[in-house]
Amino acid sequence: MADYTVKRDGLWRFVRRVPKEYAALDQRKIVQHSTGVRVADDPRGIRARKIADNLNAALEAHWRDLVENRNAQAVRNYEAARQAARRLRISEPIADAAQRTIAELLDRIERLERKRDDRAAVLAVYDAAPKPGITFRQCAERFIEAHKPGWSNPKHAGQWSATLATYAYPVISDVAVDKIGANGDGTDLIMRVLRPIWYTKTETASRVRGRIEAVLDWAKAHGYRDGENPARWKGHLDKLLPAKGKVAPVKHHAALPYADVPDFMAKLRAVEGTAARALEFTILTAARTSEALLAKRSEIDLAPRMWTVPAWRMKARKPHRVPLSDSAIAIIKAMPADSEYLFPGAKPGRPLSNMSMQMTLRRMGVADQVVTHGFRSTFRDWASEMTDYPNEVQEMAIAHTVGDKVEAAYRRGDLLCKRHALMADWQSFCYSSR
Repeated sequence: MADYTVKRDGLWRFVRRVPKEYAALDQRKIVQHSTGVRVADDPRGIRARKIADNLNAALEAHWRDLVENRNAQAVRNYEAARQAARRLRISEPIADAAQRTIAELLDRIERLERKRDDRAAVLAVYDAAPKPGITFRQCAERFIEAHKPGWSNPKHAGQWSATLATYAYPVISDVAVDKIGANGDGTDLIMRVLRPIWYTKTETASRVRGRIEAVLDWAKAHGYRDGENPARWKGHLDKLLPAKGKVAPVKHHAALPYADVPDFMAKLRAVEGTAARALEFTILTAARTSEALLAKRSEIDLAPRMWTVPAWRMKARKPHRVPLSDSAIAIIKAMPADSEYLFPGAKPGRPLSNMSMQMTLRRMGVADQVVTHGFRSTFRDWASEMTDYPNEVQEMAIAHTVGDKVEAAYRRGDLLCKRHALMADWQSFCYSSR
């Protein structure tokens, strides 16, 4: 197809040319599949097409697996297709697997569909045919490749690969996924991965468990395995392992008491350099580190005093409007006007590094007491204890999602007027005398 992205319900969707009669047989849900990209965020569909290209490539790889692998079932299916072709007086499947293209397979399906004489032949070249065996590692690599375009942080793919290679592959790399069920053997394999690190590297172990669960769910959705997921937590592994919070209680980011903020800000203003101004801007806007470091001038609108962070950079994947105080605007105006990024790094065309603001705290001698992200907690404590702004205004100021669905449904706006006042008061407090 020349163009396989369409707009549906405000999202770009990937659509494949597949006969409607066989949509129910498509275990991979490839008739229509959301790219996860909102039309409003990508009006020309540029990012959506990149994701669709990957989905299309994954489909082709999947079908090539179906016709290239030579396990017993695949051979039987291929022979059935040859016999059906002879009876229907159409061309036989191409003998050389490397020459079988998606276009050829689709064309055969459509011709067989019109004949409607041999369902077995259709199944032999479509997703309903049994899948050749595939190992956990093969599934994991394809899962990562398929989801990589949708991850906002390019480091995620590396983290996935590294943790699975270190902890999971030594145990289940070459195990066929259809053998990893929720029975004793499958659960035992997962426990062999998790048990050695659950008590010593609890956070890492929890992430490994979640990643194994996701890969096995992907394999089930693609028809490579069936049954319950042995890596699921609720109702399964939670009966075998203690909860993560009991083994390794959550450690909150080190935060500065709000009473110490005025003195700290006075010292910070005396520090020169882009990293110091980025830290000051981050504190004044109560933003996350990555949101501030990747801020671009194109996101700033000085007339309404607004900074709009795009959805792909937000944790909740929704655009976030940040009211700007006088001091925040002064910092913006003081930054180099010829840079795409608001806080340019040493390399041309690149923003400051992730560690730049923490290094500023280290030079100020407070790195053992506070981290950059902790200033969001400082802001939240100050707003709760020192102001009368409603809780929803405070939560929206730090871009926290609303947990209550009813409240979220009724609260359609983002309380900008109140948040402008809140951020102006926060600025006044930051630069007040102690």
